[in-house]
Amino acid sequence: MIKTDIEKIVNKYKSHSNPDDRYTSFDYCYNYFRKTNDLTQDIEKSCLALGFYLASWGMFRGSSFLLQKSVKHFEGTIRYIATLDKSIWEIDVDSYDEKNIQTIIKTYCDIKFNLINKDNSDLILITKILLGVFGFIPAFDNNFCDSFRTIYSGQCGFRKVNEKSLAFIRRFYESNKTTIDKLSSETFTTDFMTGQKTTLHYPKSKIIDMYGFTSRK
Repeated sequence: MIKTDIEKIVNKYKSHSNPDDRYTSFDYCYNYFRKTNDLTQDIEKSCLALGFYLASWGMFRGSSFLLQKSVKHFEGTIRYIATLDKSIWEIDVDSYDEKNIQTIIKTYCDIKFNLINKDNSDLILITKILLGVFGFIPAFDNNFCDSFRTIYSGQCGFRKVNEKSLAFIRRFYESNKTTIDKLSSETFTTDFMTGQKTTLHYPKSKIIDMYGFTSRK
C-alpha cells in the first residue's frame, strides 16, 4: 500500500512540535526512558516522566480509571520496565520478525498486568506507553486505527496488538520504506533542558504513528 502523502502529513504533525507543544511530550518521555540507565534510582521522577506524557495525550480524561490514581500507581510498571534488557529499545518496525513481534506482545501483556485493574480498557493506554517508552509500535488510538482500517479496507480491525495487526503495520512500512526511513533519519527528539534537537532520531514506528494520527485530522 504505497502512499504519496506521508511526508506532507508527517510535516504537518511536526509543525506542532515546538519545545512546549503537547506533541513534544513524546520526545521527553522517549529521551528519558531511552537514556536513563537505572529507572529505579529516582523512581518518583520515572513515574512522573511516564505520567505526564500520558496526561499530555489525554489518558487522564474523566472516563479513565487513571483519573482516580496518583502517579505512584505507575511504580510497578516502572520496576517492570527496569528489568528489561536494553536491547528492547533496538526493536522497530523494520525488525518485526517473529521473535520481536512476540517480545512486543509479551511486553504489552506484562505492562497491562502491572498497570490495569479489573476490566478497564487497555488498548490505547498500553500502546501509548509502548510508543512513549520504547518507540517500537504506533499508538492504537482512534485516529490511528481509523486511518489504518481505511488503508487496508477492513482487512484488519487494529483492535488488538497481535501478530496480524503488527504484520499489517510492517507491510505498510515495507511499501513506504524509502519515505519512512528518510523522515526517521531527519527527525530528531527535542532536549528538555535546552529546547534544542538531540542526536536521537524518531523511530520509524513513531513516523507511522504520526502519519496515522494526523491523516484523520
